[in-house]
Amino acid sequence: MTSVERKKVTKKDLKQVFWRSFALQGAFNYERMQNLGYGYAMLPIIKRLYSKKEEQSAAMERHLEIFNTTPQVSPLIMGISAAMEEENANSDAFDVASINAVKASLMGPLAGIGDSLFWGTFRIIAAGIGVSLASNGNILGPLIFLLLFNTPHFLVRLLGLKYGYEVGINSLERIQREGLMDTVMNVVTIVGLLVVGSLVGSLLNINTPLVFEVSGAEVVIQEILDSILPNMLPLAFVFLLFRLIRKEISVTKLTLATLVVGVVLSIIGIL
Repeated sequence: MTSVERKKVTKKDLKQVFWRSFALQGAFNYERMQNLGYGYAMLPIIKRLYSKKEEQSAAMERHLEIFNTTPQVSPLIMGISAAMEEENANSDAFDVASINAVKASLMGPLAGIGDSLFWGTFRIIAAGIGVSLASNGNILGPLIFLLLFNTPHFLVRLLGLKYGYEVGINSLERIQREGLMDTVMNVVTIVGLLVVGSLVGSLLNINTPLVFEVSGAEVVIQEILDSILPNMLPLAFVFLLFRLIRKEISVTKLTLATLVVGVVLSIIGIL
């Protein structure tokens, strides 16, 4: 394919992605989180790069996989996705699986940074100043709050999308030229697994209150499990869910089953 025929994302397409990114959580669901909003934001890119309906459907299906991050930093990932889709549209040798692999590896770490900055820092500072002014009868209090919070918010969205796309294009060209895609795939896979593992250990809390008496001595089951492997129950539960998902059992059914089983086991005193 000559350079004249190369398919290219335009500034207009990126502007559409920027405005559509604000609807990221408009169709939030508990099965794939922000996937519908992400797919909606990527639609202008997909239509620009792929002319055949089958190609558009395949690309849209890619971006309907599970996605969840801080909304304000999502355009950065969208910019990188746009660059990768552009490379895929122009190269038959491009590894399509790397698009979702990169998304999955970035959404966790960026969510940690984004939540800390926007919900834990900017919002608190902006609200403190705004409430202080409003409590003294100053009508500018709410406006100051919105201004202080949304100024970095809009800048991060705008610059994130711009540099995400530009960095993605430059990096992908070098990766393709030097044959580094396998290395990149290994790195993003490792990062993704580390993020998931850390979330399991820090956010998933499963303990058992079971205590038995053996020869007059109390045997605390949870202490035994912790001595063998800390957080053994959360880890076992995640592996069980992973196994069931691999068997193509609906995530919605697994979520409902988890709620029911958790309540029942709690009532009978096992958890």
